[in-house]
Amino acid sequence: MSEELFTEYLNLIDEHAWLFWSGIVFLFLLCVFIHDIFQKKHTIKHNFPIVGHIRYLFEKIGPELRQYWVANDKEEMPFNRAERSWVYATAKMQNNNFGFGTTELLYDAGYPIIKHSAFPFSDSKAKFIEGDSSMIPSLKVMGEFRNRKKLYRPASIVNISAMSYGSLGERAVSSLNKGAKIARCYHNTGEGGLSPYHNFGADVVWQLGTGYFGARDEKGKFSLDSFLKRLDANPNVRAIEIKLSQGAKPGKGGILPGAKVTKEIAEIRGIKPGQDCISPNAHTEFDDVKSLIEFIEKLASVSGLPVGIKSAVGESKFWEELASRMKETGHGPDFITIDGGEGGTGAAPLTFTDHVSLPFKVGFARVYKLFQKYEIADRVVWIGSGKLGFPDRAIVAFAMGCDLIHVARETMMSIGCIQAQKCHTGHCPAGVATQSKWLQGGLDVELKAKRAANYIKGFRKELLSVAHACGYEHPLQFTGNDIEIGAGQNKFRTLTEVLEYERVPVKFSTMMDYTSNITALG
Repeated sequence: MSEELFTEYLNLIDEHAWLFWSGIVFLFLLCVFIHDIFQKKHTIKHNFPIVGHIRYLFEKIGPELRQYWVANDKEEMPFNRAERSWVYATAKMQNNNFGFGTTELLYDAGYPIIKHSAFPFSDSKAKFIEGDSSMIPSLKVMGEFRNRKKLYRPASIVNISAMSYGSLGERAVSSLNKGAKIARCYHNTGEGGLSPYHNFGADVVWQLGTGYFGARDEKGKFSLDSFLKRLDANPNVRAIEIKLSQGAKPGKGGILPGAKVTKEIAEIRGIKPGQDCISPNAHTEFDDVKSLIEFIEKLASVSGLPVGIKSAVGESKFWEELASRMKETGHGPDFITIDGGEGGTGAAPLTFTDHVSLPFKVGFARVYKLFQKYEIADRVVWIGSGKLGFPDRAIVAFAMGCDLIHVARETMMSIGCIQAQKCHTGHCPAGVATQSKWLQGGLDVELKAKRAANYIKGFRKELLSVAHACGYEHPLQFTGNDIEIGAGQNKFRTLTEVLEYERVPVKFSTMMDYTSNITALG
């Protein structure tokens, strides 16, 4: 290029500077737009090119902004920023430690303290199943007491809770199922039933709600033929869970807005596409304790699988009668999942979410004590659910009597959920709780599966670290005397004193002795 031509170009730019720089900015934004569309690491950037960067900018400077005029790290609900940050960092295998000491109010009433041992269990003595340092197998076998044909010992005491395909999109469900396979935990289907996206190799617990999705006839009633046909097509199903109620909407059926009911979901569930799918608030196969137990035994007999129930806790009469009949007949659920009122959901009326059913600690304690009274607590595998996706809360649950825990929203966060609280609208910006193909487009299944697995494995590793610090090899060795609860200024009481019971002691030898009937280790 000649000097004269170059000078002419400079003069042209000088005369139309605004046009030149506008063009530069446009080209830059176009490049960013194209990059955002095709990258798969960040769902928000894919779904909202260019604009999505603002979210990450504000997230980065959030601590500085909140320090002066916005909520602090412990104020947001239902999960505060510190909790979400721990889940995100664990899922991404980043540094999930925190600096400069605790920000908790240690002297507040209800605050739990886990008491460490002067002589910890040495990490050098720990033995791991197949060399996986995160593995923590169940100490109980589902179906063992009632001699079910297909016994099942969960390979993990931390498992993915009930979240239906429909409430979550296909990519989210696929990510969780593949993540469960990597982490060697099981995946609960939720009441939406079995879908192709639950069939990537993880162990599966099939939940049957009042709609009997996947096991119903044309009139919406339970169909044994449909049930067995679906089981035959899904060999990874290890147990059946009958959902009586859940913590976020107890006594009310599931709600799937019509915007989420695609043709595929309608075919899976046996309903009409585009219409609101509102499950009945009660089962048609049973209406009292006696008929519930008969239904449980029927399913167990024809399938050979362990069968359990899931319920939030309200009135105690049901639980008293259930325990009494189980003691008398030797029949009943192989496992019981207790969901707390703090549990989450994709959609529910506000009153049900906020005011119906007891919170987990209160509800679980009431039920467990009833089963202790009838001396049958050890005949059931106890599962806890309701914001238990953090090591300290899980340890309290184990000390109360839980054998396993279910984790839902925390696993959603591990695959990208940002707590936008748009689940009920079908417009989840992270592509998790939506059926929109566009919004799901940025959710890379293989990447998110690894992050879900990282979260589960990281969670278990921290559980083991705390257990070792307290002198135990397995987290289920915790008792109520290992935890103290704040009871006022400078006053603490043991969890045993607060609950007025001690969990049935676990029988534990060494980690390697609890691998029988584990199918997830294939």
